[in-house]
Amino acid sequence: MKTRFHCPCCEHRTKSFVRYIYTQTGEHIHPMVGKCNRDLKCGYHYTPKQYFHENPQYHFEPKLIVRKRSFSTQKAWSCIPFESFNESLCDYEDNNFVQFLLNKYGNEVTTKAIENYYIGTSDHWKGSTIFWQIDQDGKIHTGKIMLYDLNTGKRVKEPYDHIYWSHKFLKLDNFSLKQCFFGEHLLSDKSKTIAIVESEKTAIIASLYFIDLIWLACGGVSNLTPEKCEVLKGRNVVLFPDLKAFDKWSEQLKMVAHIANFRISNFWRQKQAMKQEVQVGTWLIS
Repeated sequence: MKTRFHCPCCEHRTKSFVRYIYTQTGEHIHPMVGKCNRDLKCGYHYTPKQYFHENPQYHFEPKLIVRKRSFSTQKAWSCIPFESFNESLCDYEDNNFVQFLLNKYGNEVTTKAIENYYIGTSDHWKGSTIFWQIDQDGKIHTGKIMLYDLNTGKRVKEPYDHIYWSHKFLKLDNFSLKQCFFGEHLLSDKSKTIAIVESEKTAIIASLYFIDLIWLACGGVSNLTPEKCEVLKGRNVVLFPDLKAFDKWSEQLKMVAHIANFRISNFWRQKQAMKQEVQVGTWLIS
């Protein structure tokens, strides 16, 4: 939160705006140059390229250009210690999301979900959940800590959005983050089509109904990146964007279409148009 600011466009009460900086000095280019993380509800993004084009009196110093080239070197990324991961796989009576699943789906189904996705418990907030990002090699990239309402199963957003990261909570020194799909470890099964949604909660619940698909979550509307999608190479993949993210994911699909056999579903649009509950088995893929 120390690196975030109030967005100059939407002026949302939470600090959702990240500014671009000069990499050598650490100084902000300009208070207006940055990106709002509220992709769908705001979408403000003023790039350095746009700023310097509109303000030709300013220019990059040669030393900054040299510094920029250094980013071509691939940086090693860090892993979460197995001990920290393993210690989280307990205390489910204090895990609001797990308790919600138990109340709605029962013990057998919930236990299977916990085992498949390695749902963890955190004491960062009382009742909070950890969604671990584990790749196909079993390496733990990080964990997203989130708090859900015990009764409704909805994410707690007041008085602030309850989202945090395990690598920050564990205070690991010099941690270099490289995210992967939530549920990526399930890709060892080569026989199934892959389904991708935005949120970890959606992936878990969808997996309880549609067991013939491998359900992954990218963790955010802007997180369907080519780098992350490399693990999907050659696979059959169906994207299930949230209702408001359909157009954005349709655009992002153009950047990853060469990697795998992608299709995008209008499932939620059809659901809204029909204005009726979706019954198990009414599977519509466009």
